[in-house]
Amino acid sequence: MAKYLILIVAVILFVLETKFSLFSPIEFHGDLTYLVPRFLIIYLIFLSIYYDRRKAMWYGLVFGLLYDIFYIDIIGLYTFLYPFICFIAGSTVKYIHQHLVVTTTLSLVLVAVLEILLHQFFVLIQFTDLSFTEFLNHRLVPTMIANSIFLIMLGWTFKYLLEARVLEKANQSIL
Repeated sequence: MAKYLILIVAVILFVLETKFSLFSPIEFHGDLTYLVPRFLIIYLIFLSIYYDRRKAMWYGLVFGLLYDIFYIDIIGLYTFLYPFICFIAGSTVKYIHQHLVVTTTLSLVLVAVLEILLHQFFVLIQFTDLSFTEFLNHRLVPTMIANSIFLIMLGWTFKYLLEARVLEKANQSIL
């Protein structure tokens, strides 16, 4: 059952991102502030670190393609970036400790990298004229705060879910 639980959680997070994005933008001191939920990529980062980098990259490819199809008009952007972020996370694990605090920090850094890459791509194709300073103040910082809260609430759950799957997989291979 835990084998399918990983996929079920990914699907639920994919759907929840849409529901939470309805709360954005928020007016704060007369300015619009955008909170972009990145629940799925955070989960895929944890999947890449605690379970299997290749599987996380495959999930990233599939869900990135779904994200491109359903939410933006540019096919291939998330399809490339999600597996790329998973690859970086899985490769970085070889050099760092897999402690939850380190993994949480790495996840937040990679979400920031994802947001910056997306912003720069949209500036490059002239899809947005938002300056980097405005992007930083009105989108990146609020997004990082919102995703930090999400990680604090559910990061340990992701870790233990994935570690339980690793143990289950190891027990099956012994039998």
